[in-house]
Amino acid sequence: MYNLIKKILFRFPPESIHYQVMNGLQIMHKLPLGKNILHSFCQPKRQGLERQLWGLTFKNPVGLAAGFDKDARFTDELASLGFGFVEIGTVTPVSQPGNDQPRLFRLPADKALINRMGFNNGGAIAAAKRLQKRKSDIIIGGNIGKNKITPNEEAISDYEKCFHALFDVVDYFVVNVSSPNTPNLRALQEKEPLKQLLHHLQTLNNQKTKPKPILLKIAPDLTVSQLDDIIEIIQETKLAGIVATNTTIDRSNLKTPAADVEAIGAGGLSGLPVKEKATEVIRYIHKQTNGTVPIIAVGGIFTAADAQEKLDAGASLVQVYTGFIYEGPAIVKKICEGLKS
Repeated sequence: MYNLIKKILFRFPPESIHYQVMNGLQIMHKLPLGKNILHSFCQPKRQGLERQLWGLTFKNPVGLAAGFDKDARFTDELASLGFGFVEIGTVTPVSQPGNDQPRLFRLPADKALINRMGFNNGGAIAAAKRLQKRKSDIIIGGNIGKNKITPNEEAISDYEKCFHALFDVVDYFVVNVSSPNTPNLRALQEKEPLKQLLHHLQTLNNQKTKPKPILLKIAPDLTVSQLDDIIEIIQETKLAGIVATNTTIDRSNLKTPAADVEAIGAGGLSGLPVKEKATEVIRYIHKQTNGTVPIIAVGGIFTAADAQEKLDAGASLVQVYTGFIYEGPAIVKKICEGLKS
């Protein structure tokens, strides 16, 4: 049925139909039997899916990646779709509109998306207020970044503000320095600025009575030496883990005509084309750290086999985004029921 619905949805601009569908889901969720219907169709029925990590109990290993619910508007509704956890954001200290529209594009031939959203969000404080009112107990990750107008030399202050604003309402943090859609942001992945940023956040974290897990989200386009630097920094700062990976700037081996891709322009590519690259990064990190650094896998996960591939490569949990768009609201149920264990 979703294949038919998808044909209709894909006739509309991606960003506008996203909010229309989610607003519709929100309305359905409020109806007397709406939540029960969603649970019936979307919640995994299989037992033994729980995962224990960082002192948290994930009811299943399939989460929703950052970027889908930037402002924490739909966490209760997404919980009803069966997700084991939801990562909100990327949020910034101050609200910002993001890049000019259109900024989200489908590549159906490649089962992919290109986005150059630019951290459009209402700010960390607004997101925190919404999370305070949520009714579900789903695990929430807070993906944090810097405002576009903030120079890299002052980026630490932006991440600190987001950390303080969200600390009481999220279960873990993800530091995003890997989006290709904020000018110069990826420069913060370089060894010295990254070390300074993560040391600072961990210092703040360790001052709390109950510190929260802090993870780093990395790009799939890093060289081996850059990955080695990141592993060294993760171990030195005692970060809780890595989210691998963000979108790619690579455009090679796409089925979509080159002229169409070029016409879309800049942005991060997600979906099936990043699947292999993300798995390679996960496998490398897992091997180099002897499995001591937990990894949340993201990139090209559409099926249970895709998720299993990431878990076999060394991931502890997986996240979907583009797969959710292409496979529909039953994706969590399908993946969970098809995993080996």
